[in-house]
Amino acid sequence: MIEARRARGATQEEVAGYLGCSRPTYIAIEKGDRPAKAEEIIRLAAYFGRSVHELVRPGEPVVGLQAHLRAVVERSQENEKQEILAAVEELQRLAEDYRLLEQMTGAPLRASSPPELTLSGRVDVASMAESAALQERRRLGLGDQPVINLRSTLEWDVGLRIFYWPLPSAIAGMYAYSADVGCCVMVNRKHPAERRRMTMVHEYGHLIVDRYKPGVDFLSPGSRKPANERFAEAFALNFLMPAGSVRQRFNDIVSTTGDFQVADLRRMSHFYFVSLEAMTLRLEQLNLVREGTWVMIKEAGFSPAKAAEILGLAAHPESDDPYPERYKYLAVRAFEQEKISQGQLARFLRCDPVSAREVVRQCLTSPVLGQDGGQDVVQLEFQRSLLPDAS
Repeated sequence: MIEARRARGATQEEVAGYLGCSRPTYIAIEKGDRPAKAEEIIRLAAYFGRSVHELVRPGEPVVGLQAHLRAVVERSQENEKQEILAAVEELQRLAEDYRLLEQMTGAPLRASSPPELTLSGRVDVASMAESAALQERRRLGLGDQPVINLRSTLEWDVGLRIFYWPLPSAIAGMYAYSADVGCCVMVNRKHPAERRRMTMVHEYGHLIVDRYKPGVDFLSPGSRKPANERFAEAFALNFLMPAGSVRQRFNDIVSTTGDFQVADLRRMSHFYFVSLEAMTLRLEQLNLVREGTWVMIKEAGFSPAKAAEILGLAAHPESDDPYPERYKYLAVRAFEQEKISQGQLARFLRCDPVSAREVVRQCLTSPVLGQDGGQDVVQLEFQRSLLPDAS
């Protein structure tokens, strides 16, 4: 902080005046004798022309994820290492920004982490993963139906912080856990929505069996994988496509039509919001279709996108924003409370100021049906209390 102030050419008295505190108070902040509040860090970053990450990095990081993940990345291929390391740094910054927004708005994320499980050489990993997935669905009150708003559900109900970021195509995502911030996940933004959903739940599985072991997950079909990876994969399949639900839906189709065709398969993959490959392999796994069905479909050059168009399957609403929905609302709330400027809002949202204002407009307005049957837009008040005794 001292170096940033000197680079700005500002005196301690000038910075204290900007913060609205006494010079001794600012000196205490600069020396580390008095921890800076979240809103003070934000204002200082703007004053010094630095990012929050740059300002807090010299001291103890708000969230300690980077060091753990860097050790994992060092074992990756040289041609991918720099891109992955850049993503690790961005995950650190996103996690720090998330915490700062929570501190500024007084809205900490309620974590509801699942109980940890221990894998040993004597357990059946697949059965253990299926049991864990069913238990988690019951714990979260999800029943056996598809979870369409998966990213939001995992954040609000489990406490995962899920970010999307461009990663090398061979990487599905990365995972890290910190006691002060919980589970942070970065999913490959370049992958299709169905693949991103599978990755999210895969990392969720890591939270259960190897919570304190950060990792980078590569797409490596066919290779022999360790028990924790096999658990995470099986957990994801069972969580997204519960066996009981899949069997019932399959049997309903066969009993109604007397057959199960490729069109039915495509409809099922759309229903569970998974890839055609994942759906087919799941049916093979449950012995509902012949083994090798996916290989046959793949070799035939079948196009899931074209099939969806022909069958009239509407696309699921899916945002590929780098940050989750809750993060966005916290940023808008901080802006509305005048704790951050428009420029700072744009930095938090990783966009330009014009786009940031559009995010604010979208968050603070709601379309409603007007008396004439048309659509009206209502301005929402973020600060308005909804408690029964509020005036």
